[in-house]
Amino acid sequence: MKALLMSAVALCGLMLAPAAWSKEDPAAGEKLYSVHCVACHGATRAGVPPTFPALTDVSKRLDAAQIKEKIRKGGGVMPPSAQLTQQEIDDLASYLAK
Repeated sequence: MKALLMSAVALCGLMLAPAAWSKEDPAAGEKLYSVHCVACHGATRAGVPPTFPALTDVSKRLDAAQIKEKIRKGGGVMPPSAQLTQQEIDDLASYLAK
C-alpha cells in the first residue's frame, strides 16, 4: 500500500512539474527585449511603422500564441528567433503583453 501511495505522489509531481518550469517571467522578458528587439522596435516599443511595428499594444492585435509564433518564426523583415528557448519566448511574450 505504501509503495502505491509513493507512486501516486511521484506521478502527481511529474504531472505538475512542467507547469512549474514554464512560468512566464515578464522581468526576464524585458531583459530579452533589450537584447533582441530594441534595435528595431525601440526602447519604448514604439517601433518605426510600417517597417518596424509598434509593440506597445501588441496584445490587442495578437493573442499570446500568435505573439510567440511571430517571435519564433519571424515575418516580413523580422528574422526568426531560433536562438531563443521556449522559456525565453514565453518570457518575452509575457513582457510584450503587459
